[in-house]
Amino acid sequence: MGAAGSSALARLGLPAPPGPRWLGVAALGLAAVALGAVAWRRARPGRRRRLQQVGTVSELWIYPVKSCKGVSVDAAECTALGLRSGHLRDRFWLVIKEDGHMVTGRQEPRLVLVSITSEDDRLILRAPGVDQLVLPTKLHSSNKLHDCRVFGLDIQGRDCGDEAAQWFTNFLKTDAFRLVQFEKNMKGRAANEIFPSLDQNYQVAYPDCSPVMILSEASLADLNTRVEKKVKINNFRPNIVVTGCNAFEEDTWDELLIGNVEMKKILACPRCIMTTVDPDTGVVDRKEPLETLKSYRLCDPSEKSIYKSSPLFGIYYSVEKIGSLRVGDPVYQMVQ
Repeated sequence: MGAAGSSALARLGLPAPPGPRWLGVAALGLAAVALGAVAWRRARPGRRRRLQQVGTVSELWIYPVKSCKGVSVDAAECTALGLRSGHLRDRFWLVIKEDGHMVTGRQEPRLVLVSITSEDDRLILRAPGVDQLVLPTKLHSSNKLHDCRVFGLDIQGRDCGDEAAQWFTNFLKTDAFRLVQFEKNMKGRAANEIFPSLDQNYQVAYPDCSPVMILSEASLADLNTRVEKKVKINNFRPNIVVTGCNAFEEDTWDELLIGNVEMKKILACPRCIMTTVDPDTGVVDRKEPLETLKSYRLCDPSEKSIYKSSPLFGIYYSVEKIGSLRVGDPVYQMVQ
């Protein structure tokens, strides 16, 4: 969706949400506040910082296949490569052309209509007008390895087989496609390649820029007061949605503690045409909400070399300490 530096932006091709389920587990979150603070201080005895609650997790989303529908979960592991729940891993599957170049909703907006569920060790993919596709989550080592290109960077993916390839080809009806899966032993795309001008040290599989993206309910509500046709959280594909803060307060959060996971801000999420794809119809508008965001969410002039003319909405984070988190967890900013 939505990168820092003009080269990163060039590679990126840049120029109603579910009810508040967190209420049902808020008591658990509150009960963990004191324990969480104590555990954090014990884990980081040399860092004299205090925890300031800035919100509460209201939704968690995993997007197994890049540009396809997200899966809402109540709890997740937060690995160095992003969120995980059982066999669901965030953006570990990717549609490619036969030459290895990635295919996303920017080129094929109807990808957003593909839904994914997990049953035992299988993924079930469903889409309008085609039979469901059943995929094993563990592929045979004899399956072909593809050299893929994601925003101009090389990364591997293991082929998911001819049935999956034909399924996406039949559904999209525009080209011949294949589906690949990232495996943990593969080399991810390195932060210093994605953001050459930033001092970051992490890897990602097929996400645009980072392992985690955070957006607040208040920011979405603010945007919806300015557009004629309301947009959903799904237009922006965050991993963590936060309630209980002011609009765009997430812009000011640097280091966060959620559950026992520590995250560090990388940069704001520069938005592109993907935000104009209707998640319910797969129709691309090419204008809204992007044009409205450009009217009031452009970067400070001093950061124009990083973001160019892309509006900013949501924040990218790296995972500094892996762990688990759940809907209802307090979101703490770690401050001096």
